[in-house]
Amino acid sequence: MTFKKNLPNYLTYFRIAVIPALTLVFFIKGEWRYILSAGLFLLASITDWLDGYIARMWQAQSNIGRFLDPIADKLLVATALLLLVGEGRADYSDGRAMMIPAIAIVCREILVSGLREFLAEIRIGVPVSSLAKWKTAAQMVAIFLLLLGGGGPDSLHAGWLGNFLLWLAALLTLFTGYAYCKIGWKHMSEETL
Repeated sequence: MTFKKNLPNYLTYFRIAVIPALTLVFFIKGEWRYILSAGLFLLASITDWLDGYIARMWQAQSNIGRFLDPIADKLLVATALLLLVGEGRADYSDGRAMMIPAIAIVCREILVSGLREFLAEIRIGVPVSSLAKWKTAAQMVAIFLLLLGGGGPDSLHAGWLGNFLLWLAALLTLFTGYAYCKIGWKHMSEETL
């Protein structure tokens, strides 16, 4: 395969490689860690969009890409959320409050992955809804802003805006998770009849 055909997979590999780098940067002392960790997350988020775009544009879809792309996304988001919750820096009033949207997001990702796997085995495809795309966008921007935290300009209000968007993403997570469960349950209950 040529470089052009493999580029989407290289971008996915890069996204996975960002995870340990993000973790290391997150624990380094100094104010610049906010900007660097947010920058790494932003770069990885861009590759998430870019690898799918390139794969479709150049017709470079592959089995490894179909397998690794959603896993890379979930690993990146889960790692960032765990880091933010662990440090308790995501919520001004009580750092533990951020656990609620983080748990909702991570549990939904696991649930949807399991449902997609089940439905794929019985040859049922579930397209990504437009609401799920909005959920992902809100989630990625929220995590970027929360990682940026005090490293951004005061006028950005990164902490407040990041928290708002994370709670919005959690709410959208519940709606989209329910919609996927409804589809999955329909096919599971048909099997038992």
